[in-house]
Amino acid sequence: MIDFLTEYGLFLAKTLTLVLALVLIVAGIAAVASRRKQLQHEGHIEVRSLNEKYEDMLHAMEDAVLDELVIKQKIKAERKKEKAELKERKKAAKLGELDEDEGKKVFVLDFDGDIAASDVDKLREEITAILCIARPEDEVVLRLESAGGMVHAYGLASSQLERLRRKNIPLTICVDKVAASGGYMMACIANKLLAAPFAVVGSIGVVAQLPNFHRLLQKNEIDYEILTAGEYKRTLTMFGENTDKGREKFVEELEETHTLFKDFVVEYRPELDMSVVATGEIWYGCQAVKQKLVDDLMTSDEYLVEQAQEADVYEVRYEEKKGLQDRIGEMAVNSSDSLMMRWWQRLNNRHFFTR
Repeated sequence: MIDFLTEYGLFLAKTLTLVLALVLIVAGIAAVASRRKQLQHEGHIEVRSLNEKYEDMLHAMEDAVLDELVIKQKIKAERKKEKAELKERKKAAKLGELDEDEGKKVFVLDFDGDIAASDVDKLREEITAILCIARPEDEVVLRLESAGGMVHAYGLASSQLERLRRKNIPLTICVDKVAASGGYMMACIANKLLAAPFAVVGSIGVVAQLPNFHRLLQKNEIDYEILTAGEYKRTLTMFGENTDKGREKFVEELEETHTLFKDFVVEYRPELDMSVVATGEIWYGCQAVKQKLVDDLMTSDEYLVEQAQEADVYEVRYEEKKGLQDRIGEMAVNSSDSLMMRWWQRLNNRHFFTR
């Protein structure tokens, strides 16, 4: 009996040890997987030289259209110039006169705005990275595309751009297609605002709309109750009976938001006649420059190529690895934005289609 109990005790101890080891292994794997997932979602900054991109384009065109002898002469001249510049830099370094920070740097960002201004998460990281190195003699160029969206979301995006202004970093914003409503709230912060001739800008206004199904519910003898604490906790509702008092309060809140919007715009573009431009209307670039909504007519490509002639131009992007759920959600948002944009274009076809 004693031998049996001894053997059973040893067997039980071995089993418990094995189970404990398996638990520790599974816990370790789970911890590593969780850490990897966290790191994947943290993202990273990617920087690409646009000078090199433009040089590669130039060389590709030269290879296609120039005579081989001419190309060889150009390559020889470029190498001679590079050797001379390297010699000068070595001489300056030997004398202690080499300035590693010499020359203007231009940092290029992109903002593709949806209704929720989802790109603000990337924008905040990109601006934080740029502020680590940028100097007042450098410049940030934002290629902005947005037809607007939620007030608080675009307010945050605008606040991110204000960080550059507070650090005295020159900000140029280029609008190739559209910067309206919340998009223009961002655009007006620029020290220099450029637009393509047929880019859409303006729409300094506020809009809110919702359907009401109260009569449909009544017809089908369906009751809907909404309970609130606070007189104006819910001014309008989709399913309850809306009152004139609730509508008046809702319109009052819209007017207050519009006033804040106008005050914000005029702070950065005091030369604007708000009685003319703050009507909710839109203007094409060639019209907007006359209204002083933009400073000049130029595409982002033209401006960046010009800058690359005299400065080092870098494209800065914050890249974050997205899981399957995030990608599906992003596809859904993009699809809804596309549908709403098509609806808006049809509603305002006099602005969007030539005849």
